Amino acid sequence: MGNQVVIAVGTFILLLTGLLLGYVLSQLVLGYLAFNLLTFFGTLSLILIFGTLYYVLFWQLRREQSRPSTINEGIPNQVEEGLSDSYLKNRLITKLSGDAAAAERLIEQAKETYPGMPENWYCERVLDDLERDRQRE
Repeated sequence: MGNQVVIAVGTFILLLTGLLLGYVLSQLVLGYLAFNLLTFFGTLSLILIFGTLYYVLFWQLRREQSRPSTINEGIPNQVEEGLSDSYLKNRLITKLSGDAAAAERLIEQAKETYPGMPENWYCERVLDDLERDRQRE
């Protein structure tokens, strides 16, 4: 919850600073605002605030994305593997234009060729083979 508040407040301040910076710069360009030391330092400070907030906000978003999800901490590995299996099968079916039967056949062929591997390995192998074959064409 704390990270979401930081992101929301940072986004709001970033938006407000960006609008203010755009307004000041447009007034300078149009000649309605005199260019002097005060407007120079004011514009420079707005640019620094905008850049700093931009950097901190996206650093926070990247940090949040790279952190493992706390929701899945209590889920056993088998369930997580099942989720990745279904994801890989869906990707395979998508590559085959929705032909689920062909996807199953290709997985079965891979199982016969390479016995004893995990289910997701077969899906990855078939996806790699399809990608390699399409690159040759």
